[in-house]
Amino acid sequence: MIKFLDLHKINRPYHNDFQAKLKSILDKGWFILGDEVALFESNFANYCGTKYCIGVANGLDALVLIFKAYIQLGLLQKGDEVIVPSNTYIASVLAIINSDLKPVFVEPDENTFNINPQLIQEKITKKTKAILAVHLYGQLALMDEINVIANSNNLLVIEDAAQAHGAILISENDVRKAGNLSHVAAFSFYPGKNLGALGDAGAITTNDENLAKILFSMRNYGSNKKYYNEIIGVNSRLDELQAAFLNIKLPFLDSDNEYRRSIAKRYSSEIKNDKIQLPKWNFQSNHVFHLFVIRTKNRQDLQDYLLQNNIETLIHYPVAPHKQKSLSEFSTLSFPITEVIHNEVLSIPISPVILKTEVDYIIKILNQY
Repeated sequence: MIKFLDLHKINRPYHNDFQAKLKSILDKGWFILGDEVALFESNFANYCGTKYCIGVANGLDALVLIFKAYIQLGLLQKGDEVIVPSNTYIASVLAIINSDLKPVFVEPDENTFNINPQLIQEKITKKTKAILAVHLYGQLALMDEINVIANSNNLLVIEDAAQAHGAILISENDVRKAGNLSHVAAFSFYPGKNLGALGDAGAITTNDENLAKILFSMRNYGSNKKYYNEIIGVNSRLDELQAAFLNIKLPFLDSDNEYRRSIAKRYSSEIKNDKIQLPKWNFQSNHVFHLFVIRTKNRQDLQDYLLQNNIETLIHYPVAPHKQKSLSEFSTLSFPITEVIHNEVLSIPISPVILKTEVDYIIKILNQY
C-alpha cells in the first residue's frame, strides 16, 4: 500500500536529534516559553522575512488571536465583516465566527482553488474591514491583486498560511515568502503539514510591532509579567518541546518543498487521462504542494479504483463550510463553483519521502483508469 502520508517515514531521519533534544529539555527542566520557543520564533521570523513571530498552540488559535488582537487595538469591532474564501477548510471560517465577526464568502477561481480577486469588490460593504486570504493546498492566493483591493478600500489583509510554509511570491521587483505578504499571517504546524511538529503547534508572523506586542501578551493570559494581566487573554503557547522539534526540521523545509514540486511536475506532465482534471500552477515557487489535488466527475469510483490498486487517497474537503451542519445559518447560500469542487476533488500521495518508483506506479494506474 502506498500511504497517502507516511509520518513515521517523514520523521525517521530526525529521531536521534529529537531524542537528544528531549533529553536536553528534561535536564534543563524548563517546559513553557523557554529558549526553544524564543529560538524558533527568531528562526521562523527570519525564514519568512518578518520582524516578529509569535508561537501559539495551533493554527486555529493563531487566526483567532489575530482577529481578537485587532479588536483589542480598535482596528476591528465585533460584528465587522471579513471576506473569506467559500472554498476553504472550516478553520478559516471558525476563526472569524469565534472572534464575533461575520464571514462573507467569495467563490474561488476553479483553476487554482483559491479566492477569485475579481469577485471580492462586489462583496465589500461599509461593514467590511478585512480580507482573509487562504493559500489553499500550498498555492499562494493572488496577493498582489488582493492587496491592491485592500489598500483601495482601507482593509486589513490576513494570510491563512497553514498549508503554505515556504511558498514564495516572485514579483517584478520583489521576492517574499508566505507569512510576509500581508499585515499578518497564521501558520499551523500540525504533524501532516510541510513543516510539521509532533503534535499541535502554530505561529503568527507580522511586521507590526503594536500587533506583535498584543499577541505576545494575549497568548499568555494577557500577561507580560507573571500574575499581572493587562488585557483579556488566553492560554495558547507554543510548547517548548514542539518548538525544539520544529527548530530541528526547519532547515530542511526548502529542500522538502523542492522535492514536492518535482513530484508535482511529474504528475502534471505525465498524468494524461481525460477523466482527470489536474491543478493549474505556473511551475514557480508560489506552490509548495502541501496537497496535490485532482478533480474527477466520478470521485468515489476513482478513489475505490486507486484503493484496489494499493494507493491511498484523501478528500480535501468533502463538505463546503457553508454546507456544514455547524454553520447551518449559511446553508441557504449558493456557491456553485465551491460546491462542485467539493464534490470532485481527490488528493493523491505527495510528500518529501514518496519514492520515484511509487510515483511511477501512481501515474501508471491513473492513466489506466
